[in-house]
Amino acid sequence: MQIETSKTLGGVGAILMFLGVIPFLSYYGIIELIGLILVMVALYNLAGYYAEKGIFNNALYGLITGIVGGVIAGGALILLVLSSLTDFLYTVYPDWNGDWSALSGLTPDVSNIDISAVMPFITGFFLTLLIFWIFAIIAFYFVRRSLTTLSAKSSVNLFSTAGLLMLIGAVLLVAMLIGAILIWIGLLLLAIAFFQIKPQQAQPAPPSPP
Repeated sequence: MQIETSKTLGGVGAILMFLGVIPFLSYYGIIELIGLILVMVALYNLAGYYAEKGIFNNALYGLITGIVGGVIAGGALILLVLSSLTDFLYTVYPDWNGDWSALSGLTPDVSNIDISAVMPFITGFFLTLLIFWIFAIIAFYFVRRSLTTLSAKSSVNLFSTAGLLMLIGAVLLVAMLIGAILIWIGLLLLAIAFFQIKPQQAQPAPPSPP
């Protein structure tokens, strides 16, 4: 695939990921997914163009890490909630005999609810955030490695800047809004960087010996 096609795919894909963060443009994540696919295709082609597998492989490692982290975090949250749900229901419905079908006929008693009753849910929420945060840092570490390599091969320094900004954003996700904004800006810089790629200049042939 020609370099012009790859840079267009990457630039458009990064723009879609940038715009997909906006709620009324997201369409349930479809915009971001399309953008992600376009960026990955562009990185795959650029890895072949520059003969550097790390451009695509590191990006793929980052994507896989992000997916695994999301699945583990979601699974941990579900398990913690389900394991604590029965005890919570006994607190809210003191007369409950354990029959789930009988819950609709019981009157809840919220006076029994205290911090200890909801603590398992709070713990599950923060544990989920912790797992997600750790995997996000690892995922964006691989993304930064991919973009740093692409920056060196393409001589477009903005790739390295975008990767670093997104990694810092992942670290600062504990501050929620600040980290998310940095990642968002990093996506915009990534789009600009793709459009700045220029074809490699052909190297002149060495002079023939006399």
